[in-house]
Amino acid sequence: MNSSYKKIIPALLIAAIAITSCKEKKENTAETVPVAENKDTASAIKQIAFTADQYKLSEIETGTIELRNLSNIIKLTGAIEAEPGSVATVSAPLGGYLKTAGLLPGAFVKKGQQLASIENPEFITIQQEYLESAGRLEYLSQEYKRQQELRKEDVNSAKTYQQVSSEYKVMQARMAGLEQQMALIGISSSALRRNNKISRTAGIYAPISGYIKSSNTNIGKYAAPTDVLFEISGTNDLHLALNAFEKDLGKIQVGQAVKFSLSNENDYRHTGKVYLVGQATDDKKMIPVHCHITKDAKLLPGMYVKAWIETGAEEKNAVPTDAIVQLEGLDYIIVQTANDKDGYTFQLVQVAKGIEQEGYTAIELPSSVNIQQVKVVTKNAYTILSAIKNAEEEE
Repeated sequence: MNSSYKKIIPALLIAAIAITSCKEKKENTAETVPVAENKDTASAIKQIAFTADQYKLSEIETGTIELRNLSNIIKLTGAIEAEPGSVATVSAPLGGYLKTAGLLPGAFVKKGQQLASIENPEFITIQQEYLESAGRLEYLSQEYKRQQELRKEDVNSAKTYQQVSSEYKVMQARMAGLEQQMALIGISSSALRRNNKISRTAGIYAPISGYIKSSNTNIGKYAAPTDVLFEISGTNDLHLALNAFEKDLGKIQVGQAVKFSLSNENDYRHTGKVYLVGQATDDKKMIPVHCHITKDAKLLPGMYVKAWIETGAEEKNAVPTDAIVQLEGLDYIIVQTANDKDGYTFQLVQVAKGIEQEGYTAIELPSSVNIQQVKVVTKNAYTILSAIKNAEEEE
């Protein structure tokens, strides 16, 4: 069967059902489920008959009304975020001109990996001062030891010894300061002393392992000390950062279970647990709720999520969410009221929707419906509803 033929079948089926239902409406005497009349419903036809062939072609499935433990839930939205210790912003503390471009967003980097190189004349001055100070310190170290021996033998004056000692300590402090400056700009002091080679460029290195979130670099660009050159985000320590309405603050507690789905998912198959509830609202009157993720999943920082928190379970009559249809702004289920030699008869039953959770929705039914015996259409209910609407138009 080709695809164009498949597309024609639903339209022909609904038309055939509508014609058949008009002919059989008065002849059908099958017993139906008692339903209280609803004056607000504009539809005059609440039931329809299918032949056995129509029923088979429609691929209709029926089930029962189940008693399920559905939790009272609070719906929230938010995003996946990295823990503060897994996020880093990289800049150039002394500024300079970029000599090599950085990595593209999404690239993985290891802690200590070079991200880019930067050039600044000040780097030359710092290294020059460091090497000069290293030479001076070496001399003062020997002189200090010599004056110390002479002082023990009372050969030199105390003033001379104190002067050399002071110069030695001052040079030690100067060397320590220059070493820290070079560490700040990414130049190794030990490598400089070993090679004795001054460089006008310095490297910019990753402070943590993770993925490049943003890169604001290009060759020749001047980077000020306050400019953000890279943002790095790790993926090992992730959590849910959700937003709750302030009216729900009293219902949310640490330790409550959370289920969530990504924006492109329909099932709430990811799980978590509340570990922190904010005690102040933001400008939008929302409360921050942070949750640990308890089930491994392929998640990345920045992914938007929709979630709900369970606040207590309760047994309720429920049907699959797909079994509920809407007609003129009201909610209905479709029940099978007869199955005899003439075919199948279906009837609309108005319901009040309740909690929706994991593919099931709680419902309240009219007292006239026998919950234990009723057969509910659980698949392709809208095919029957379309047939009912077409039958109305034929009248």
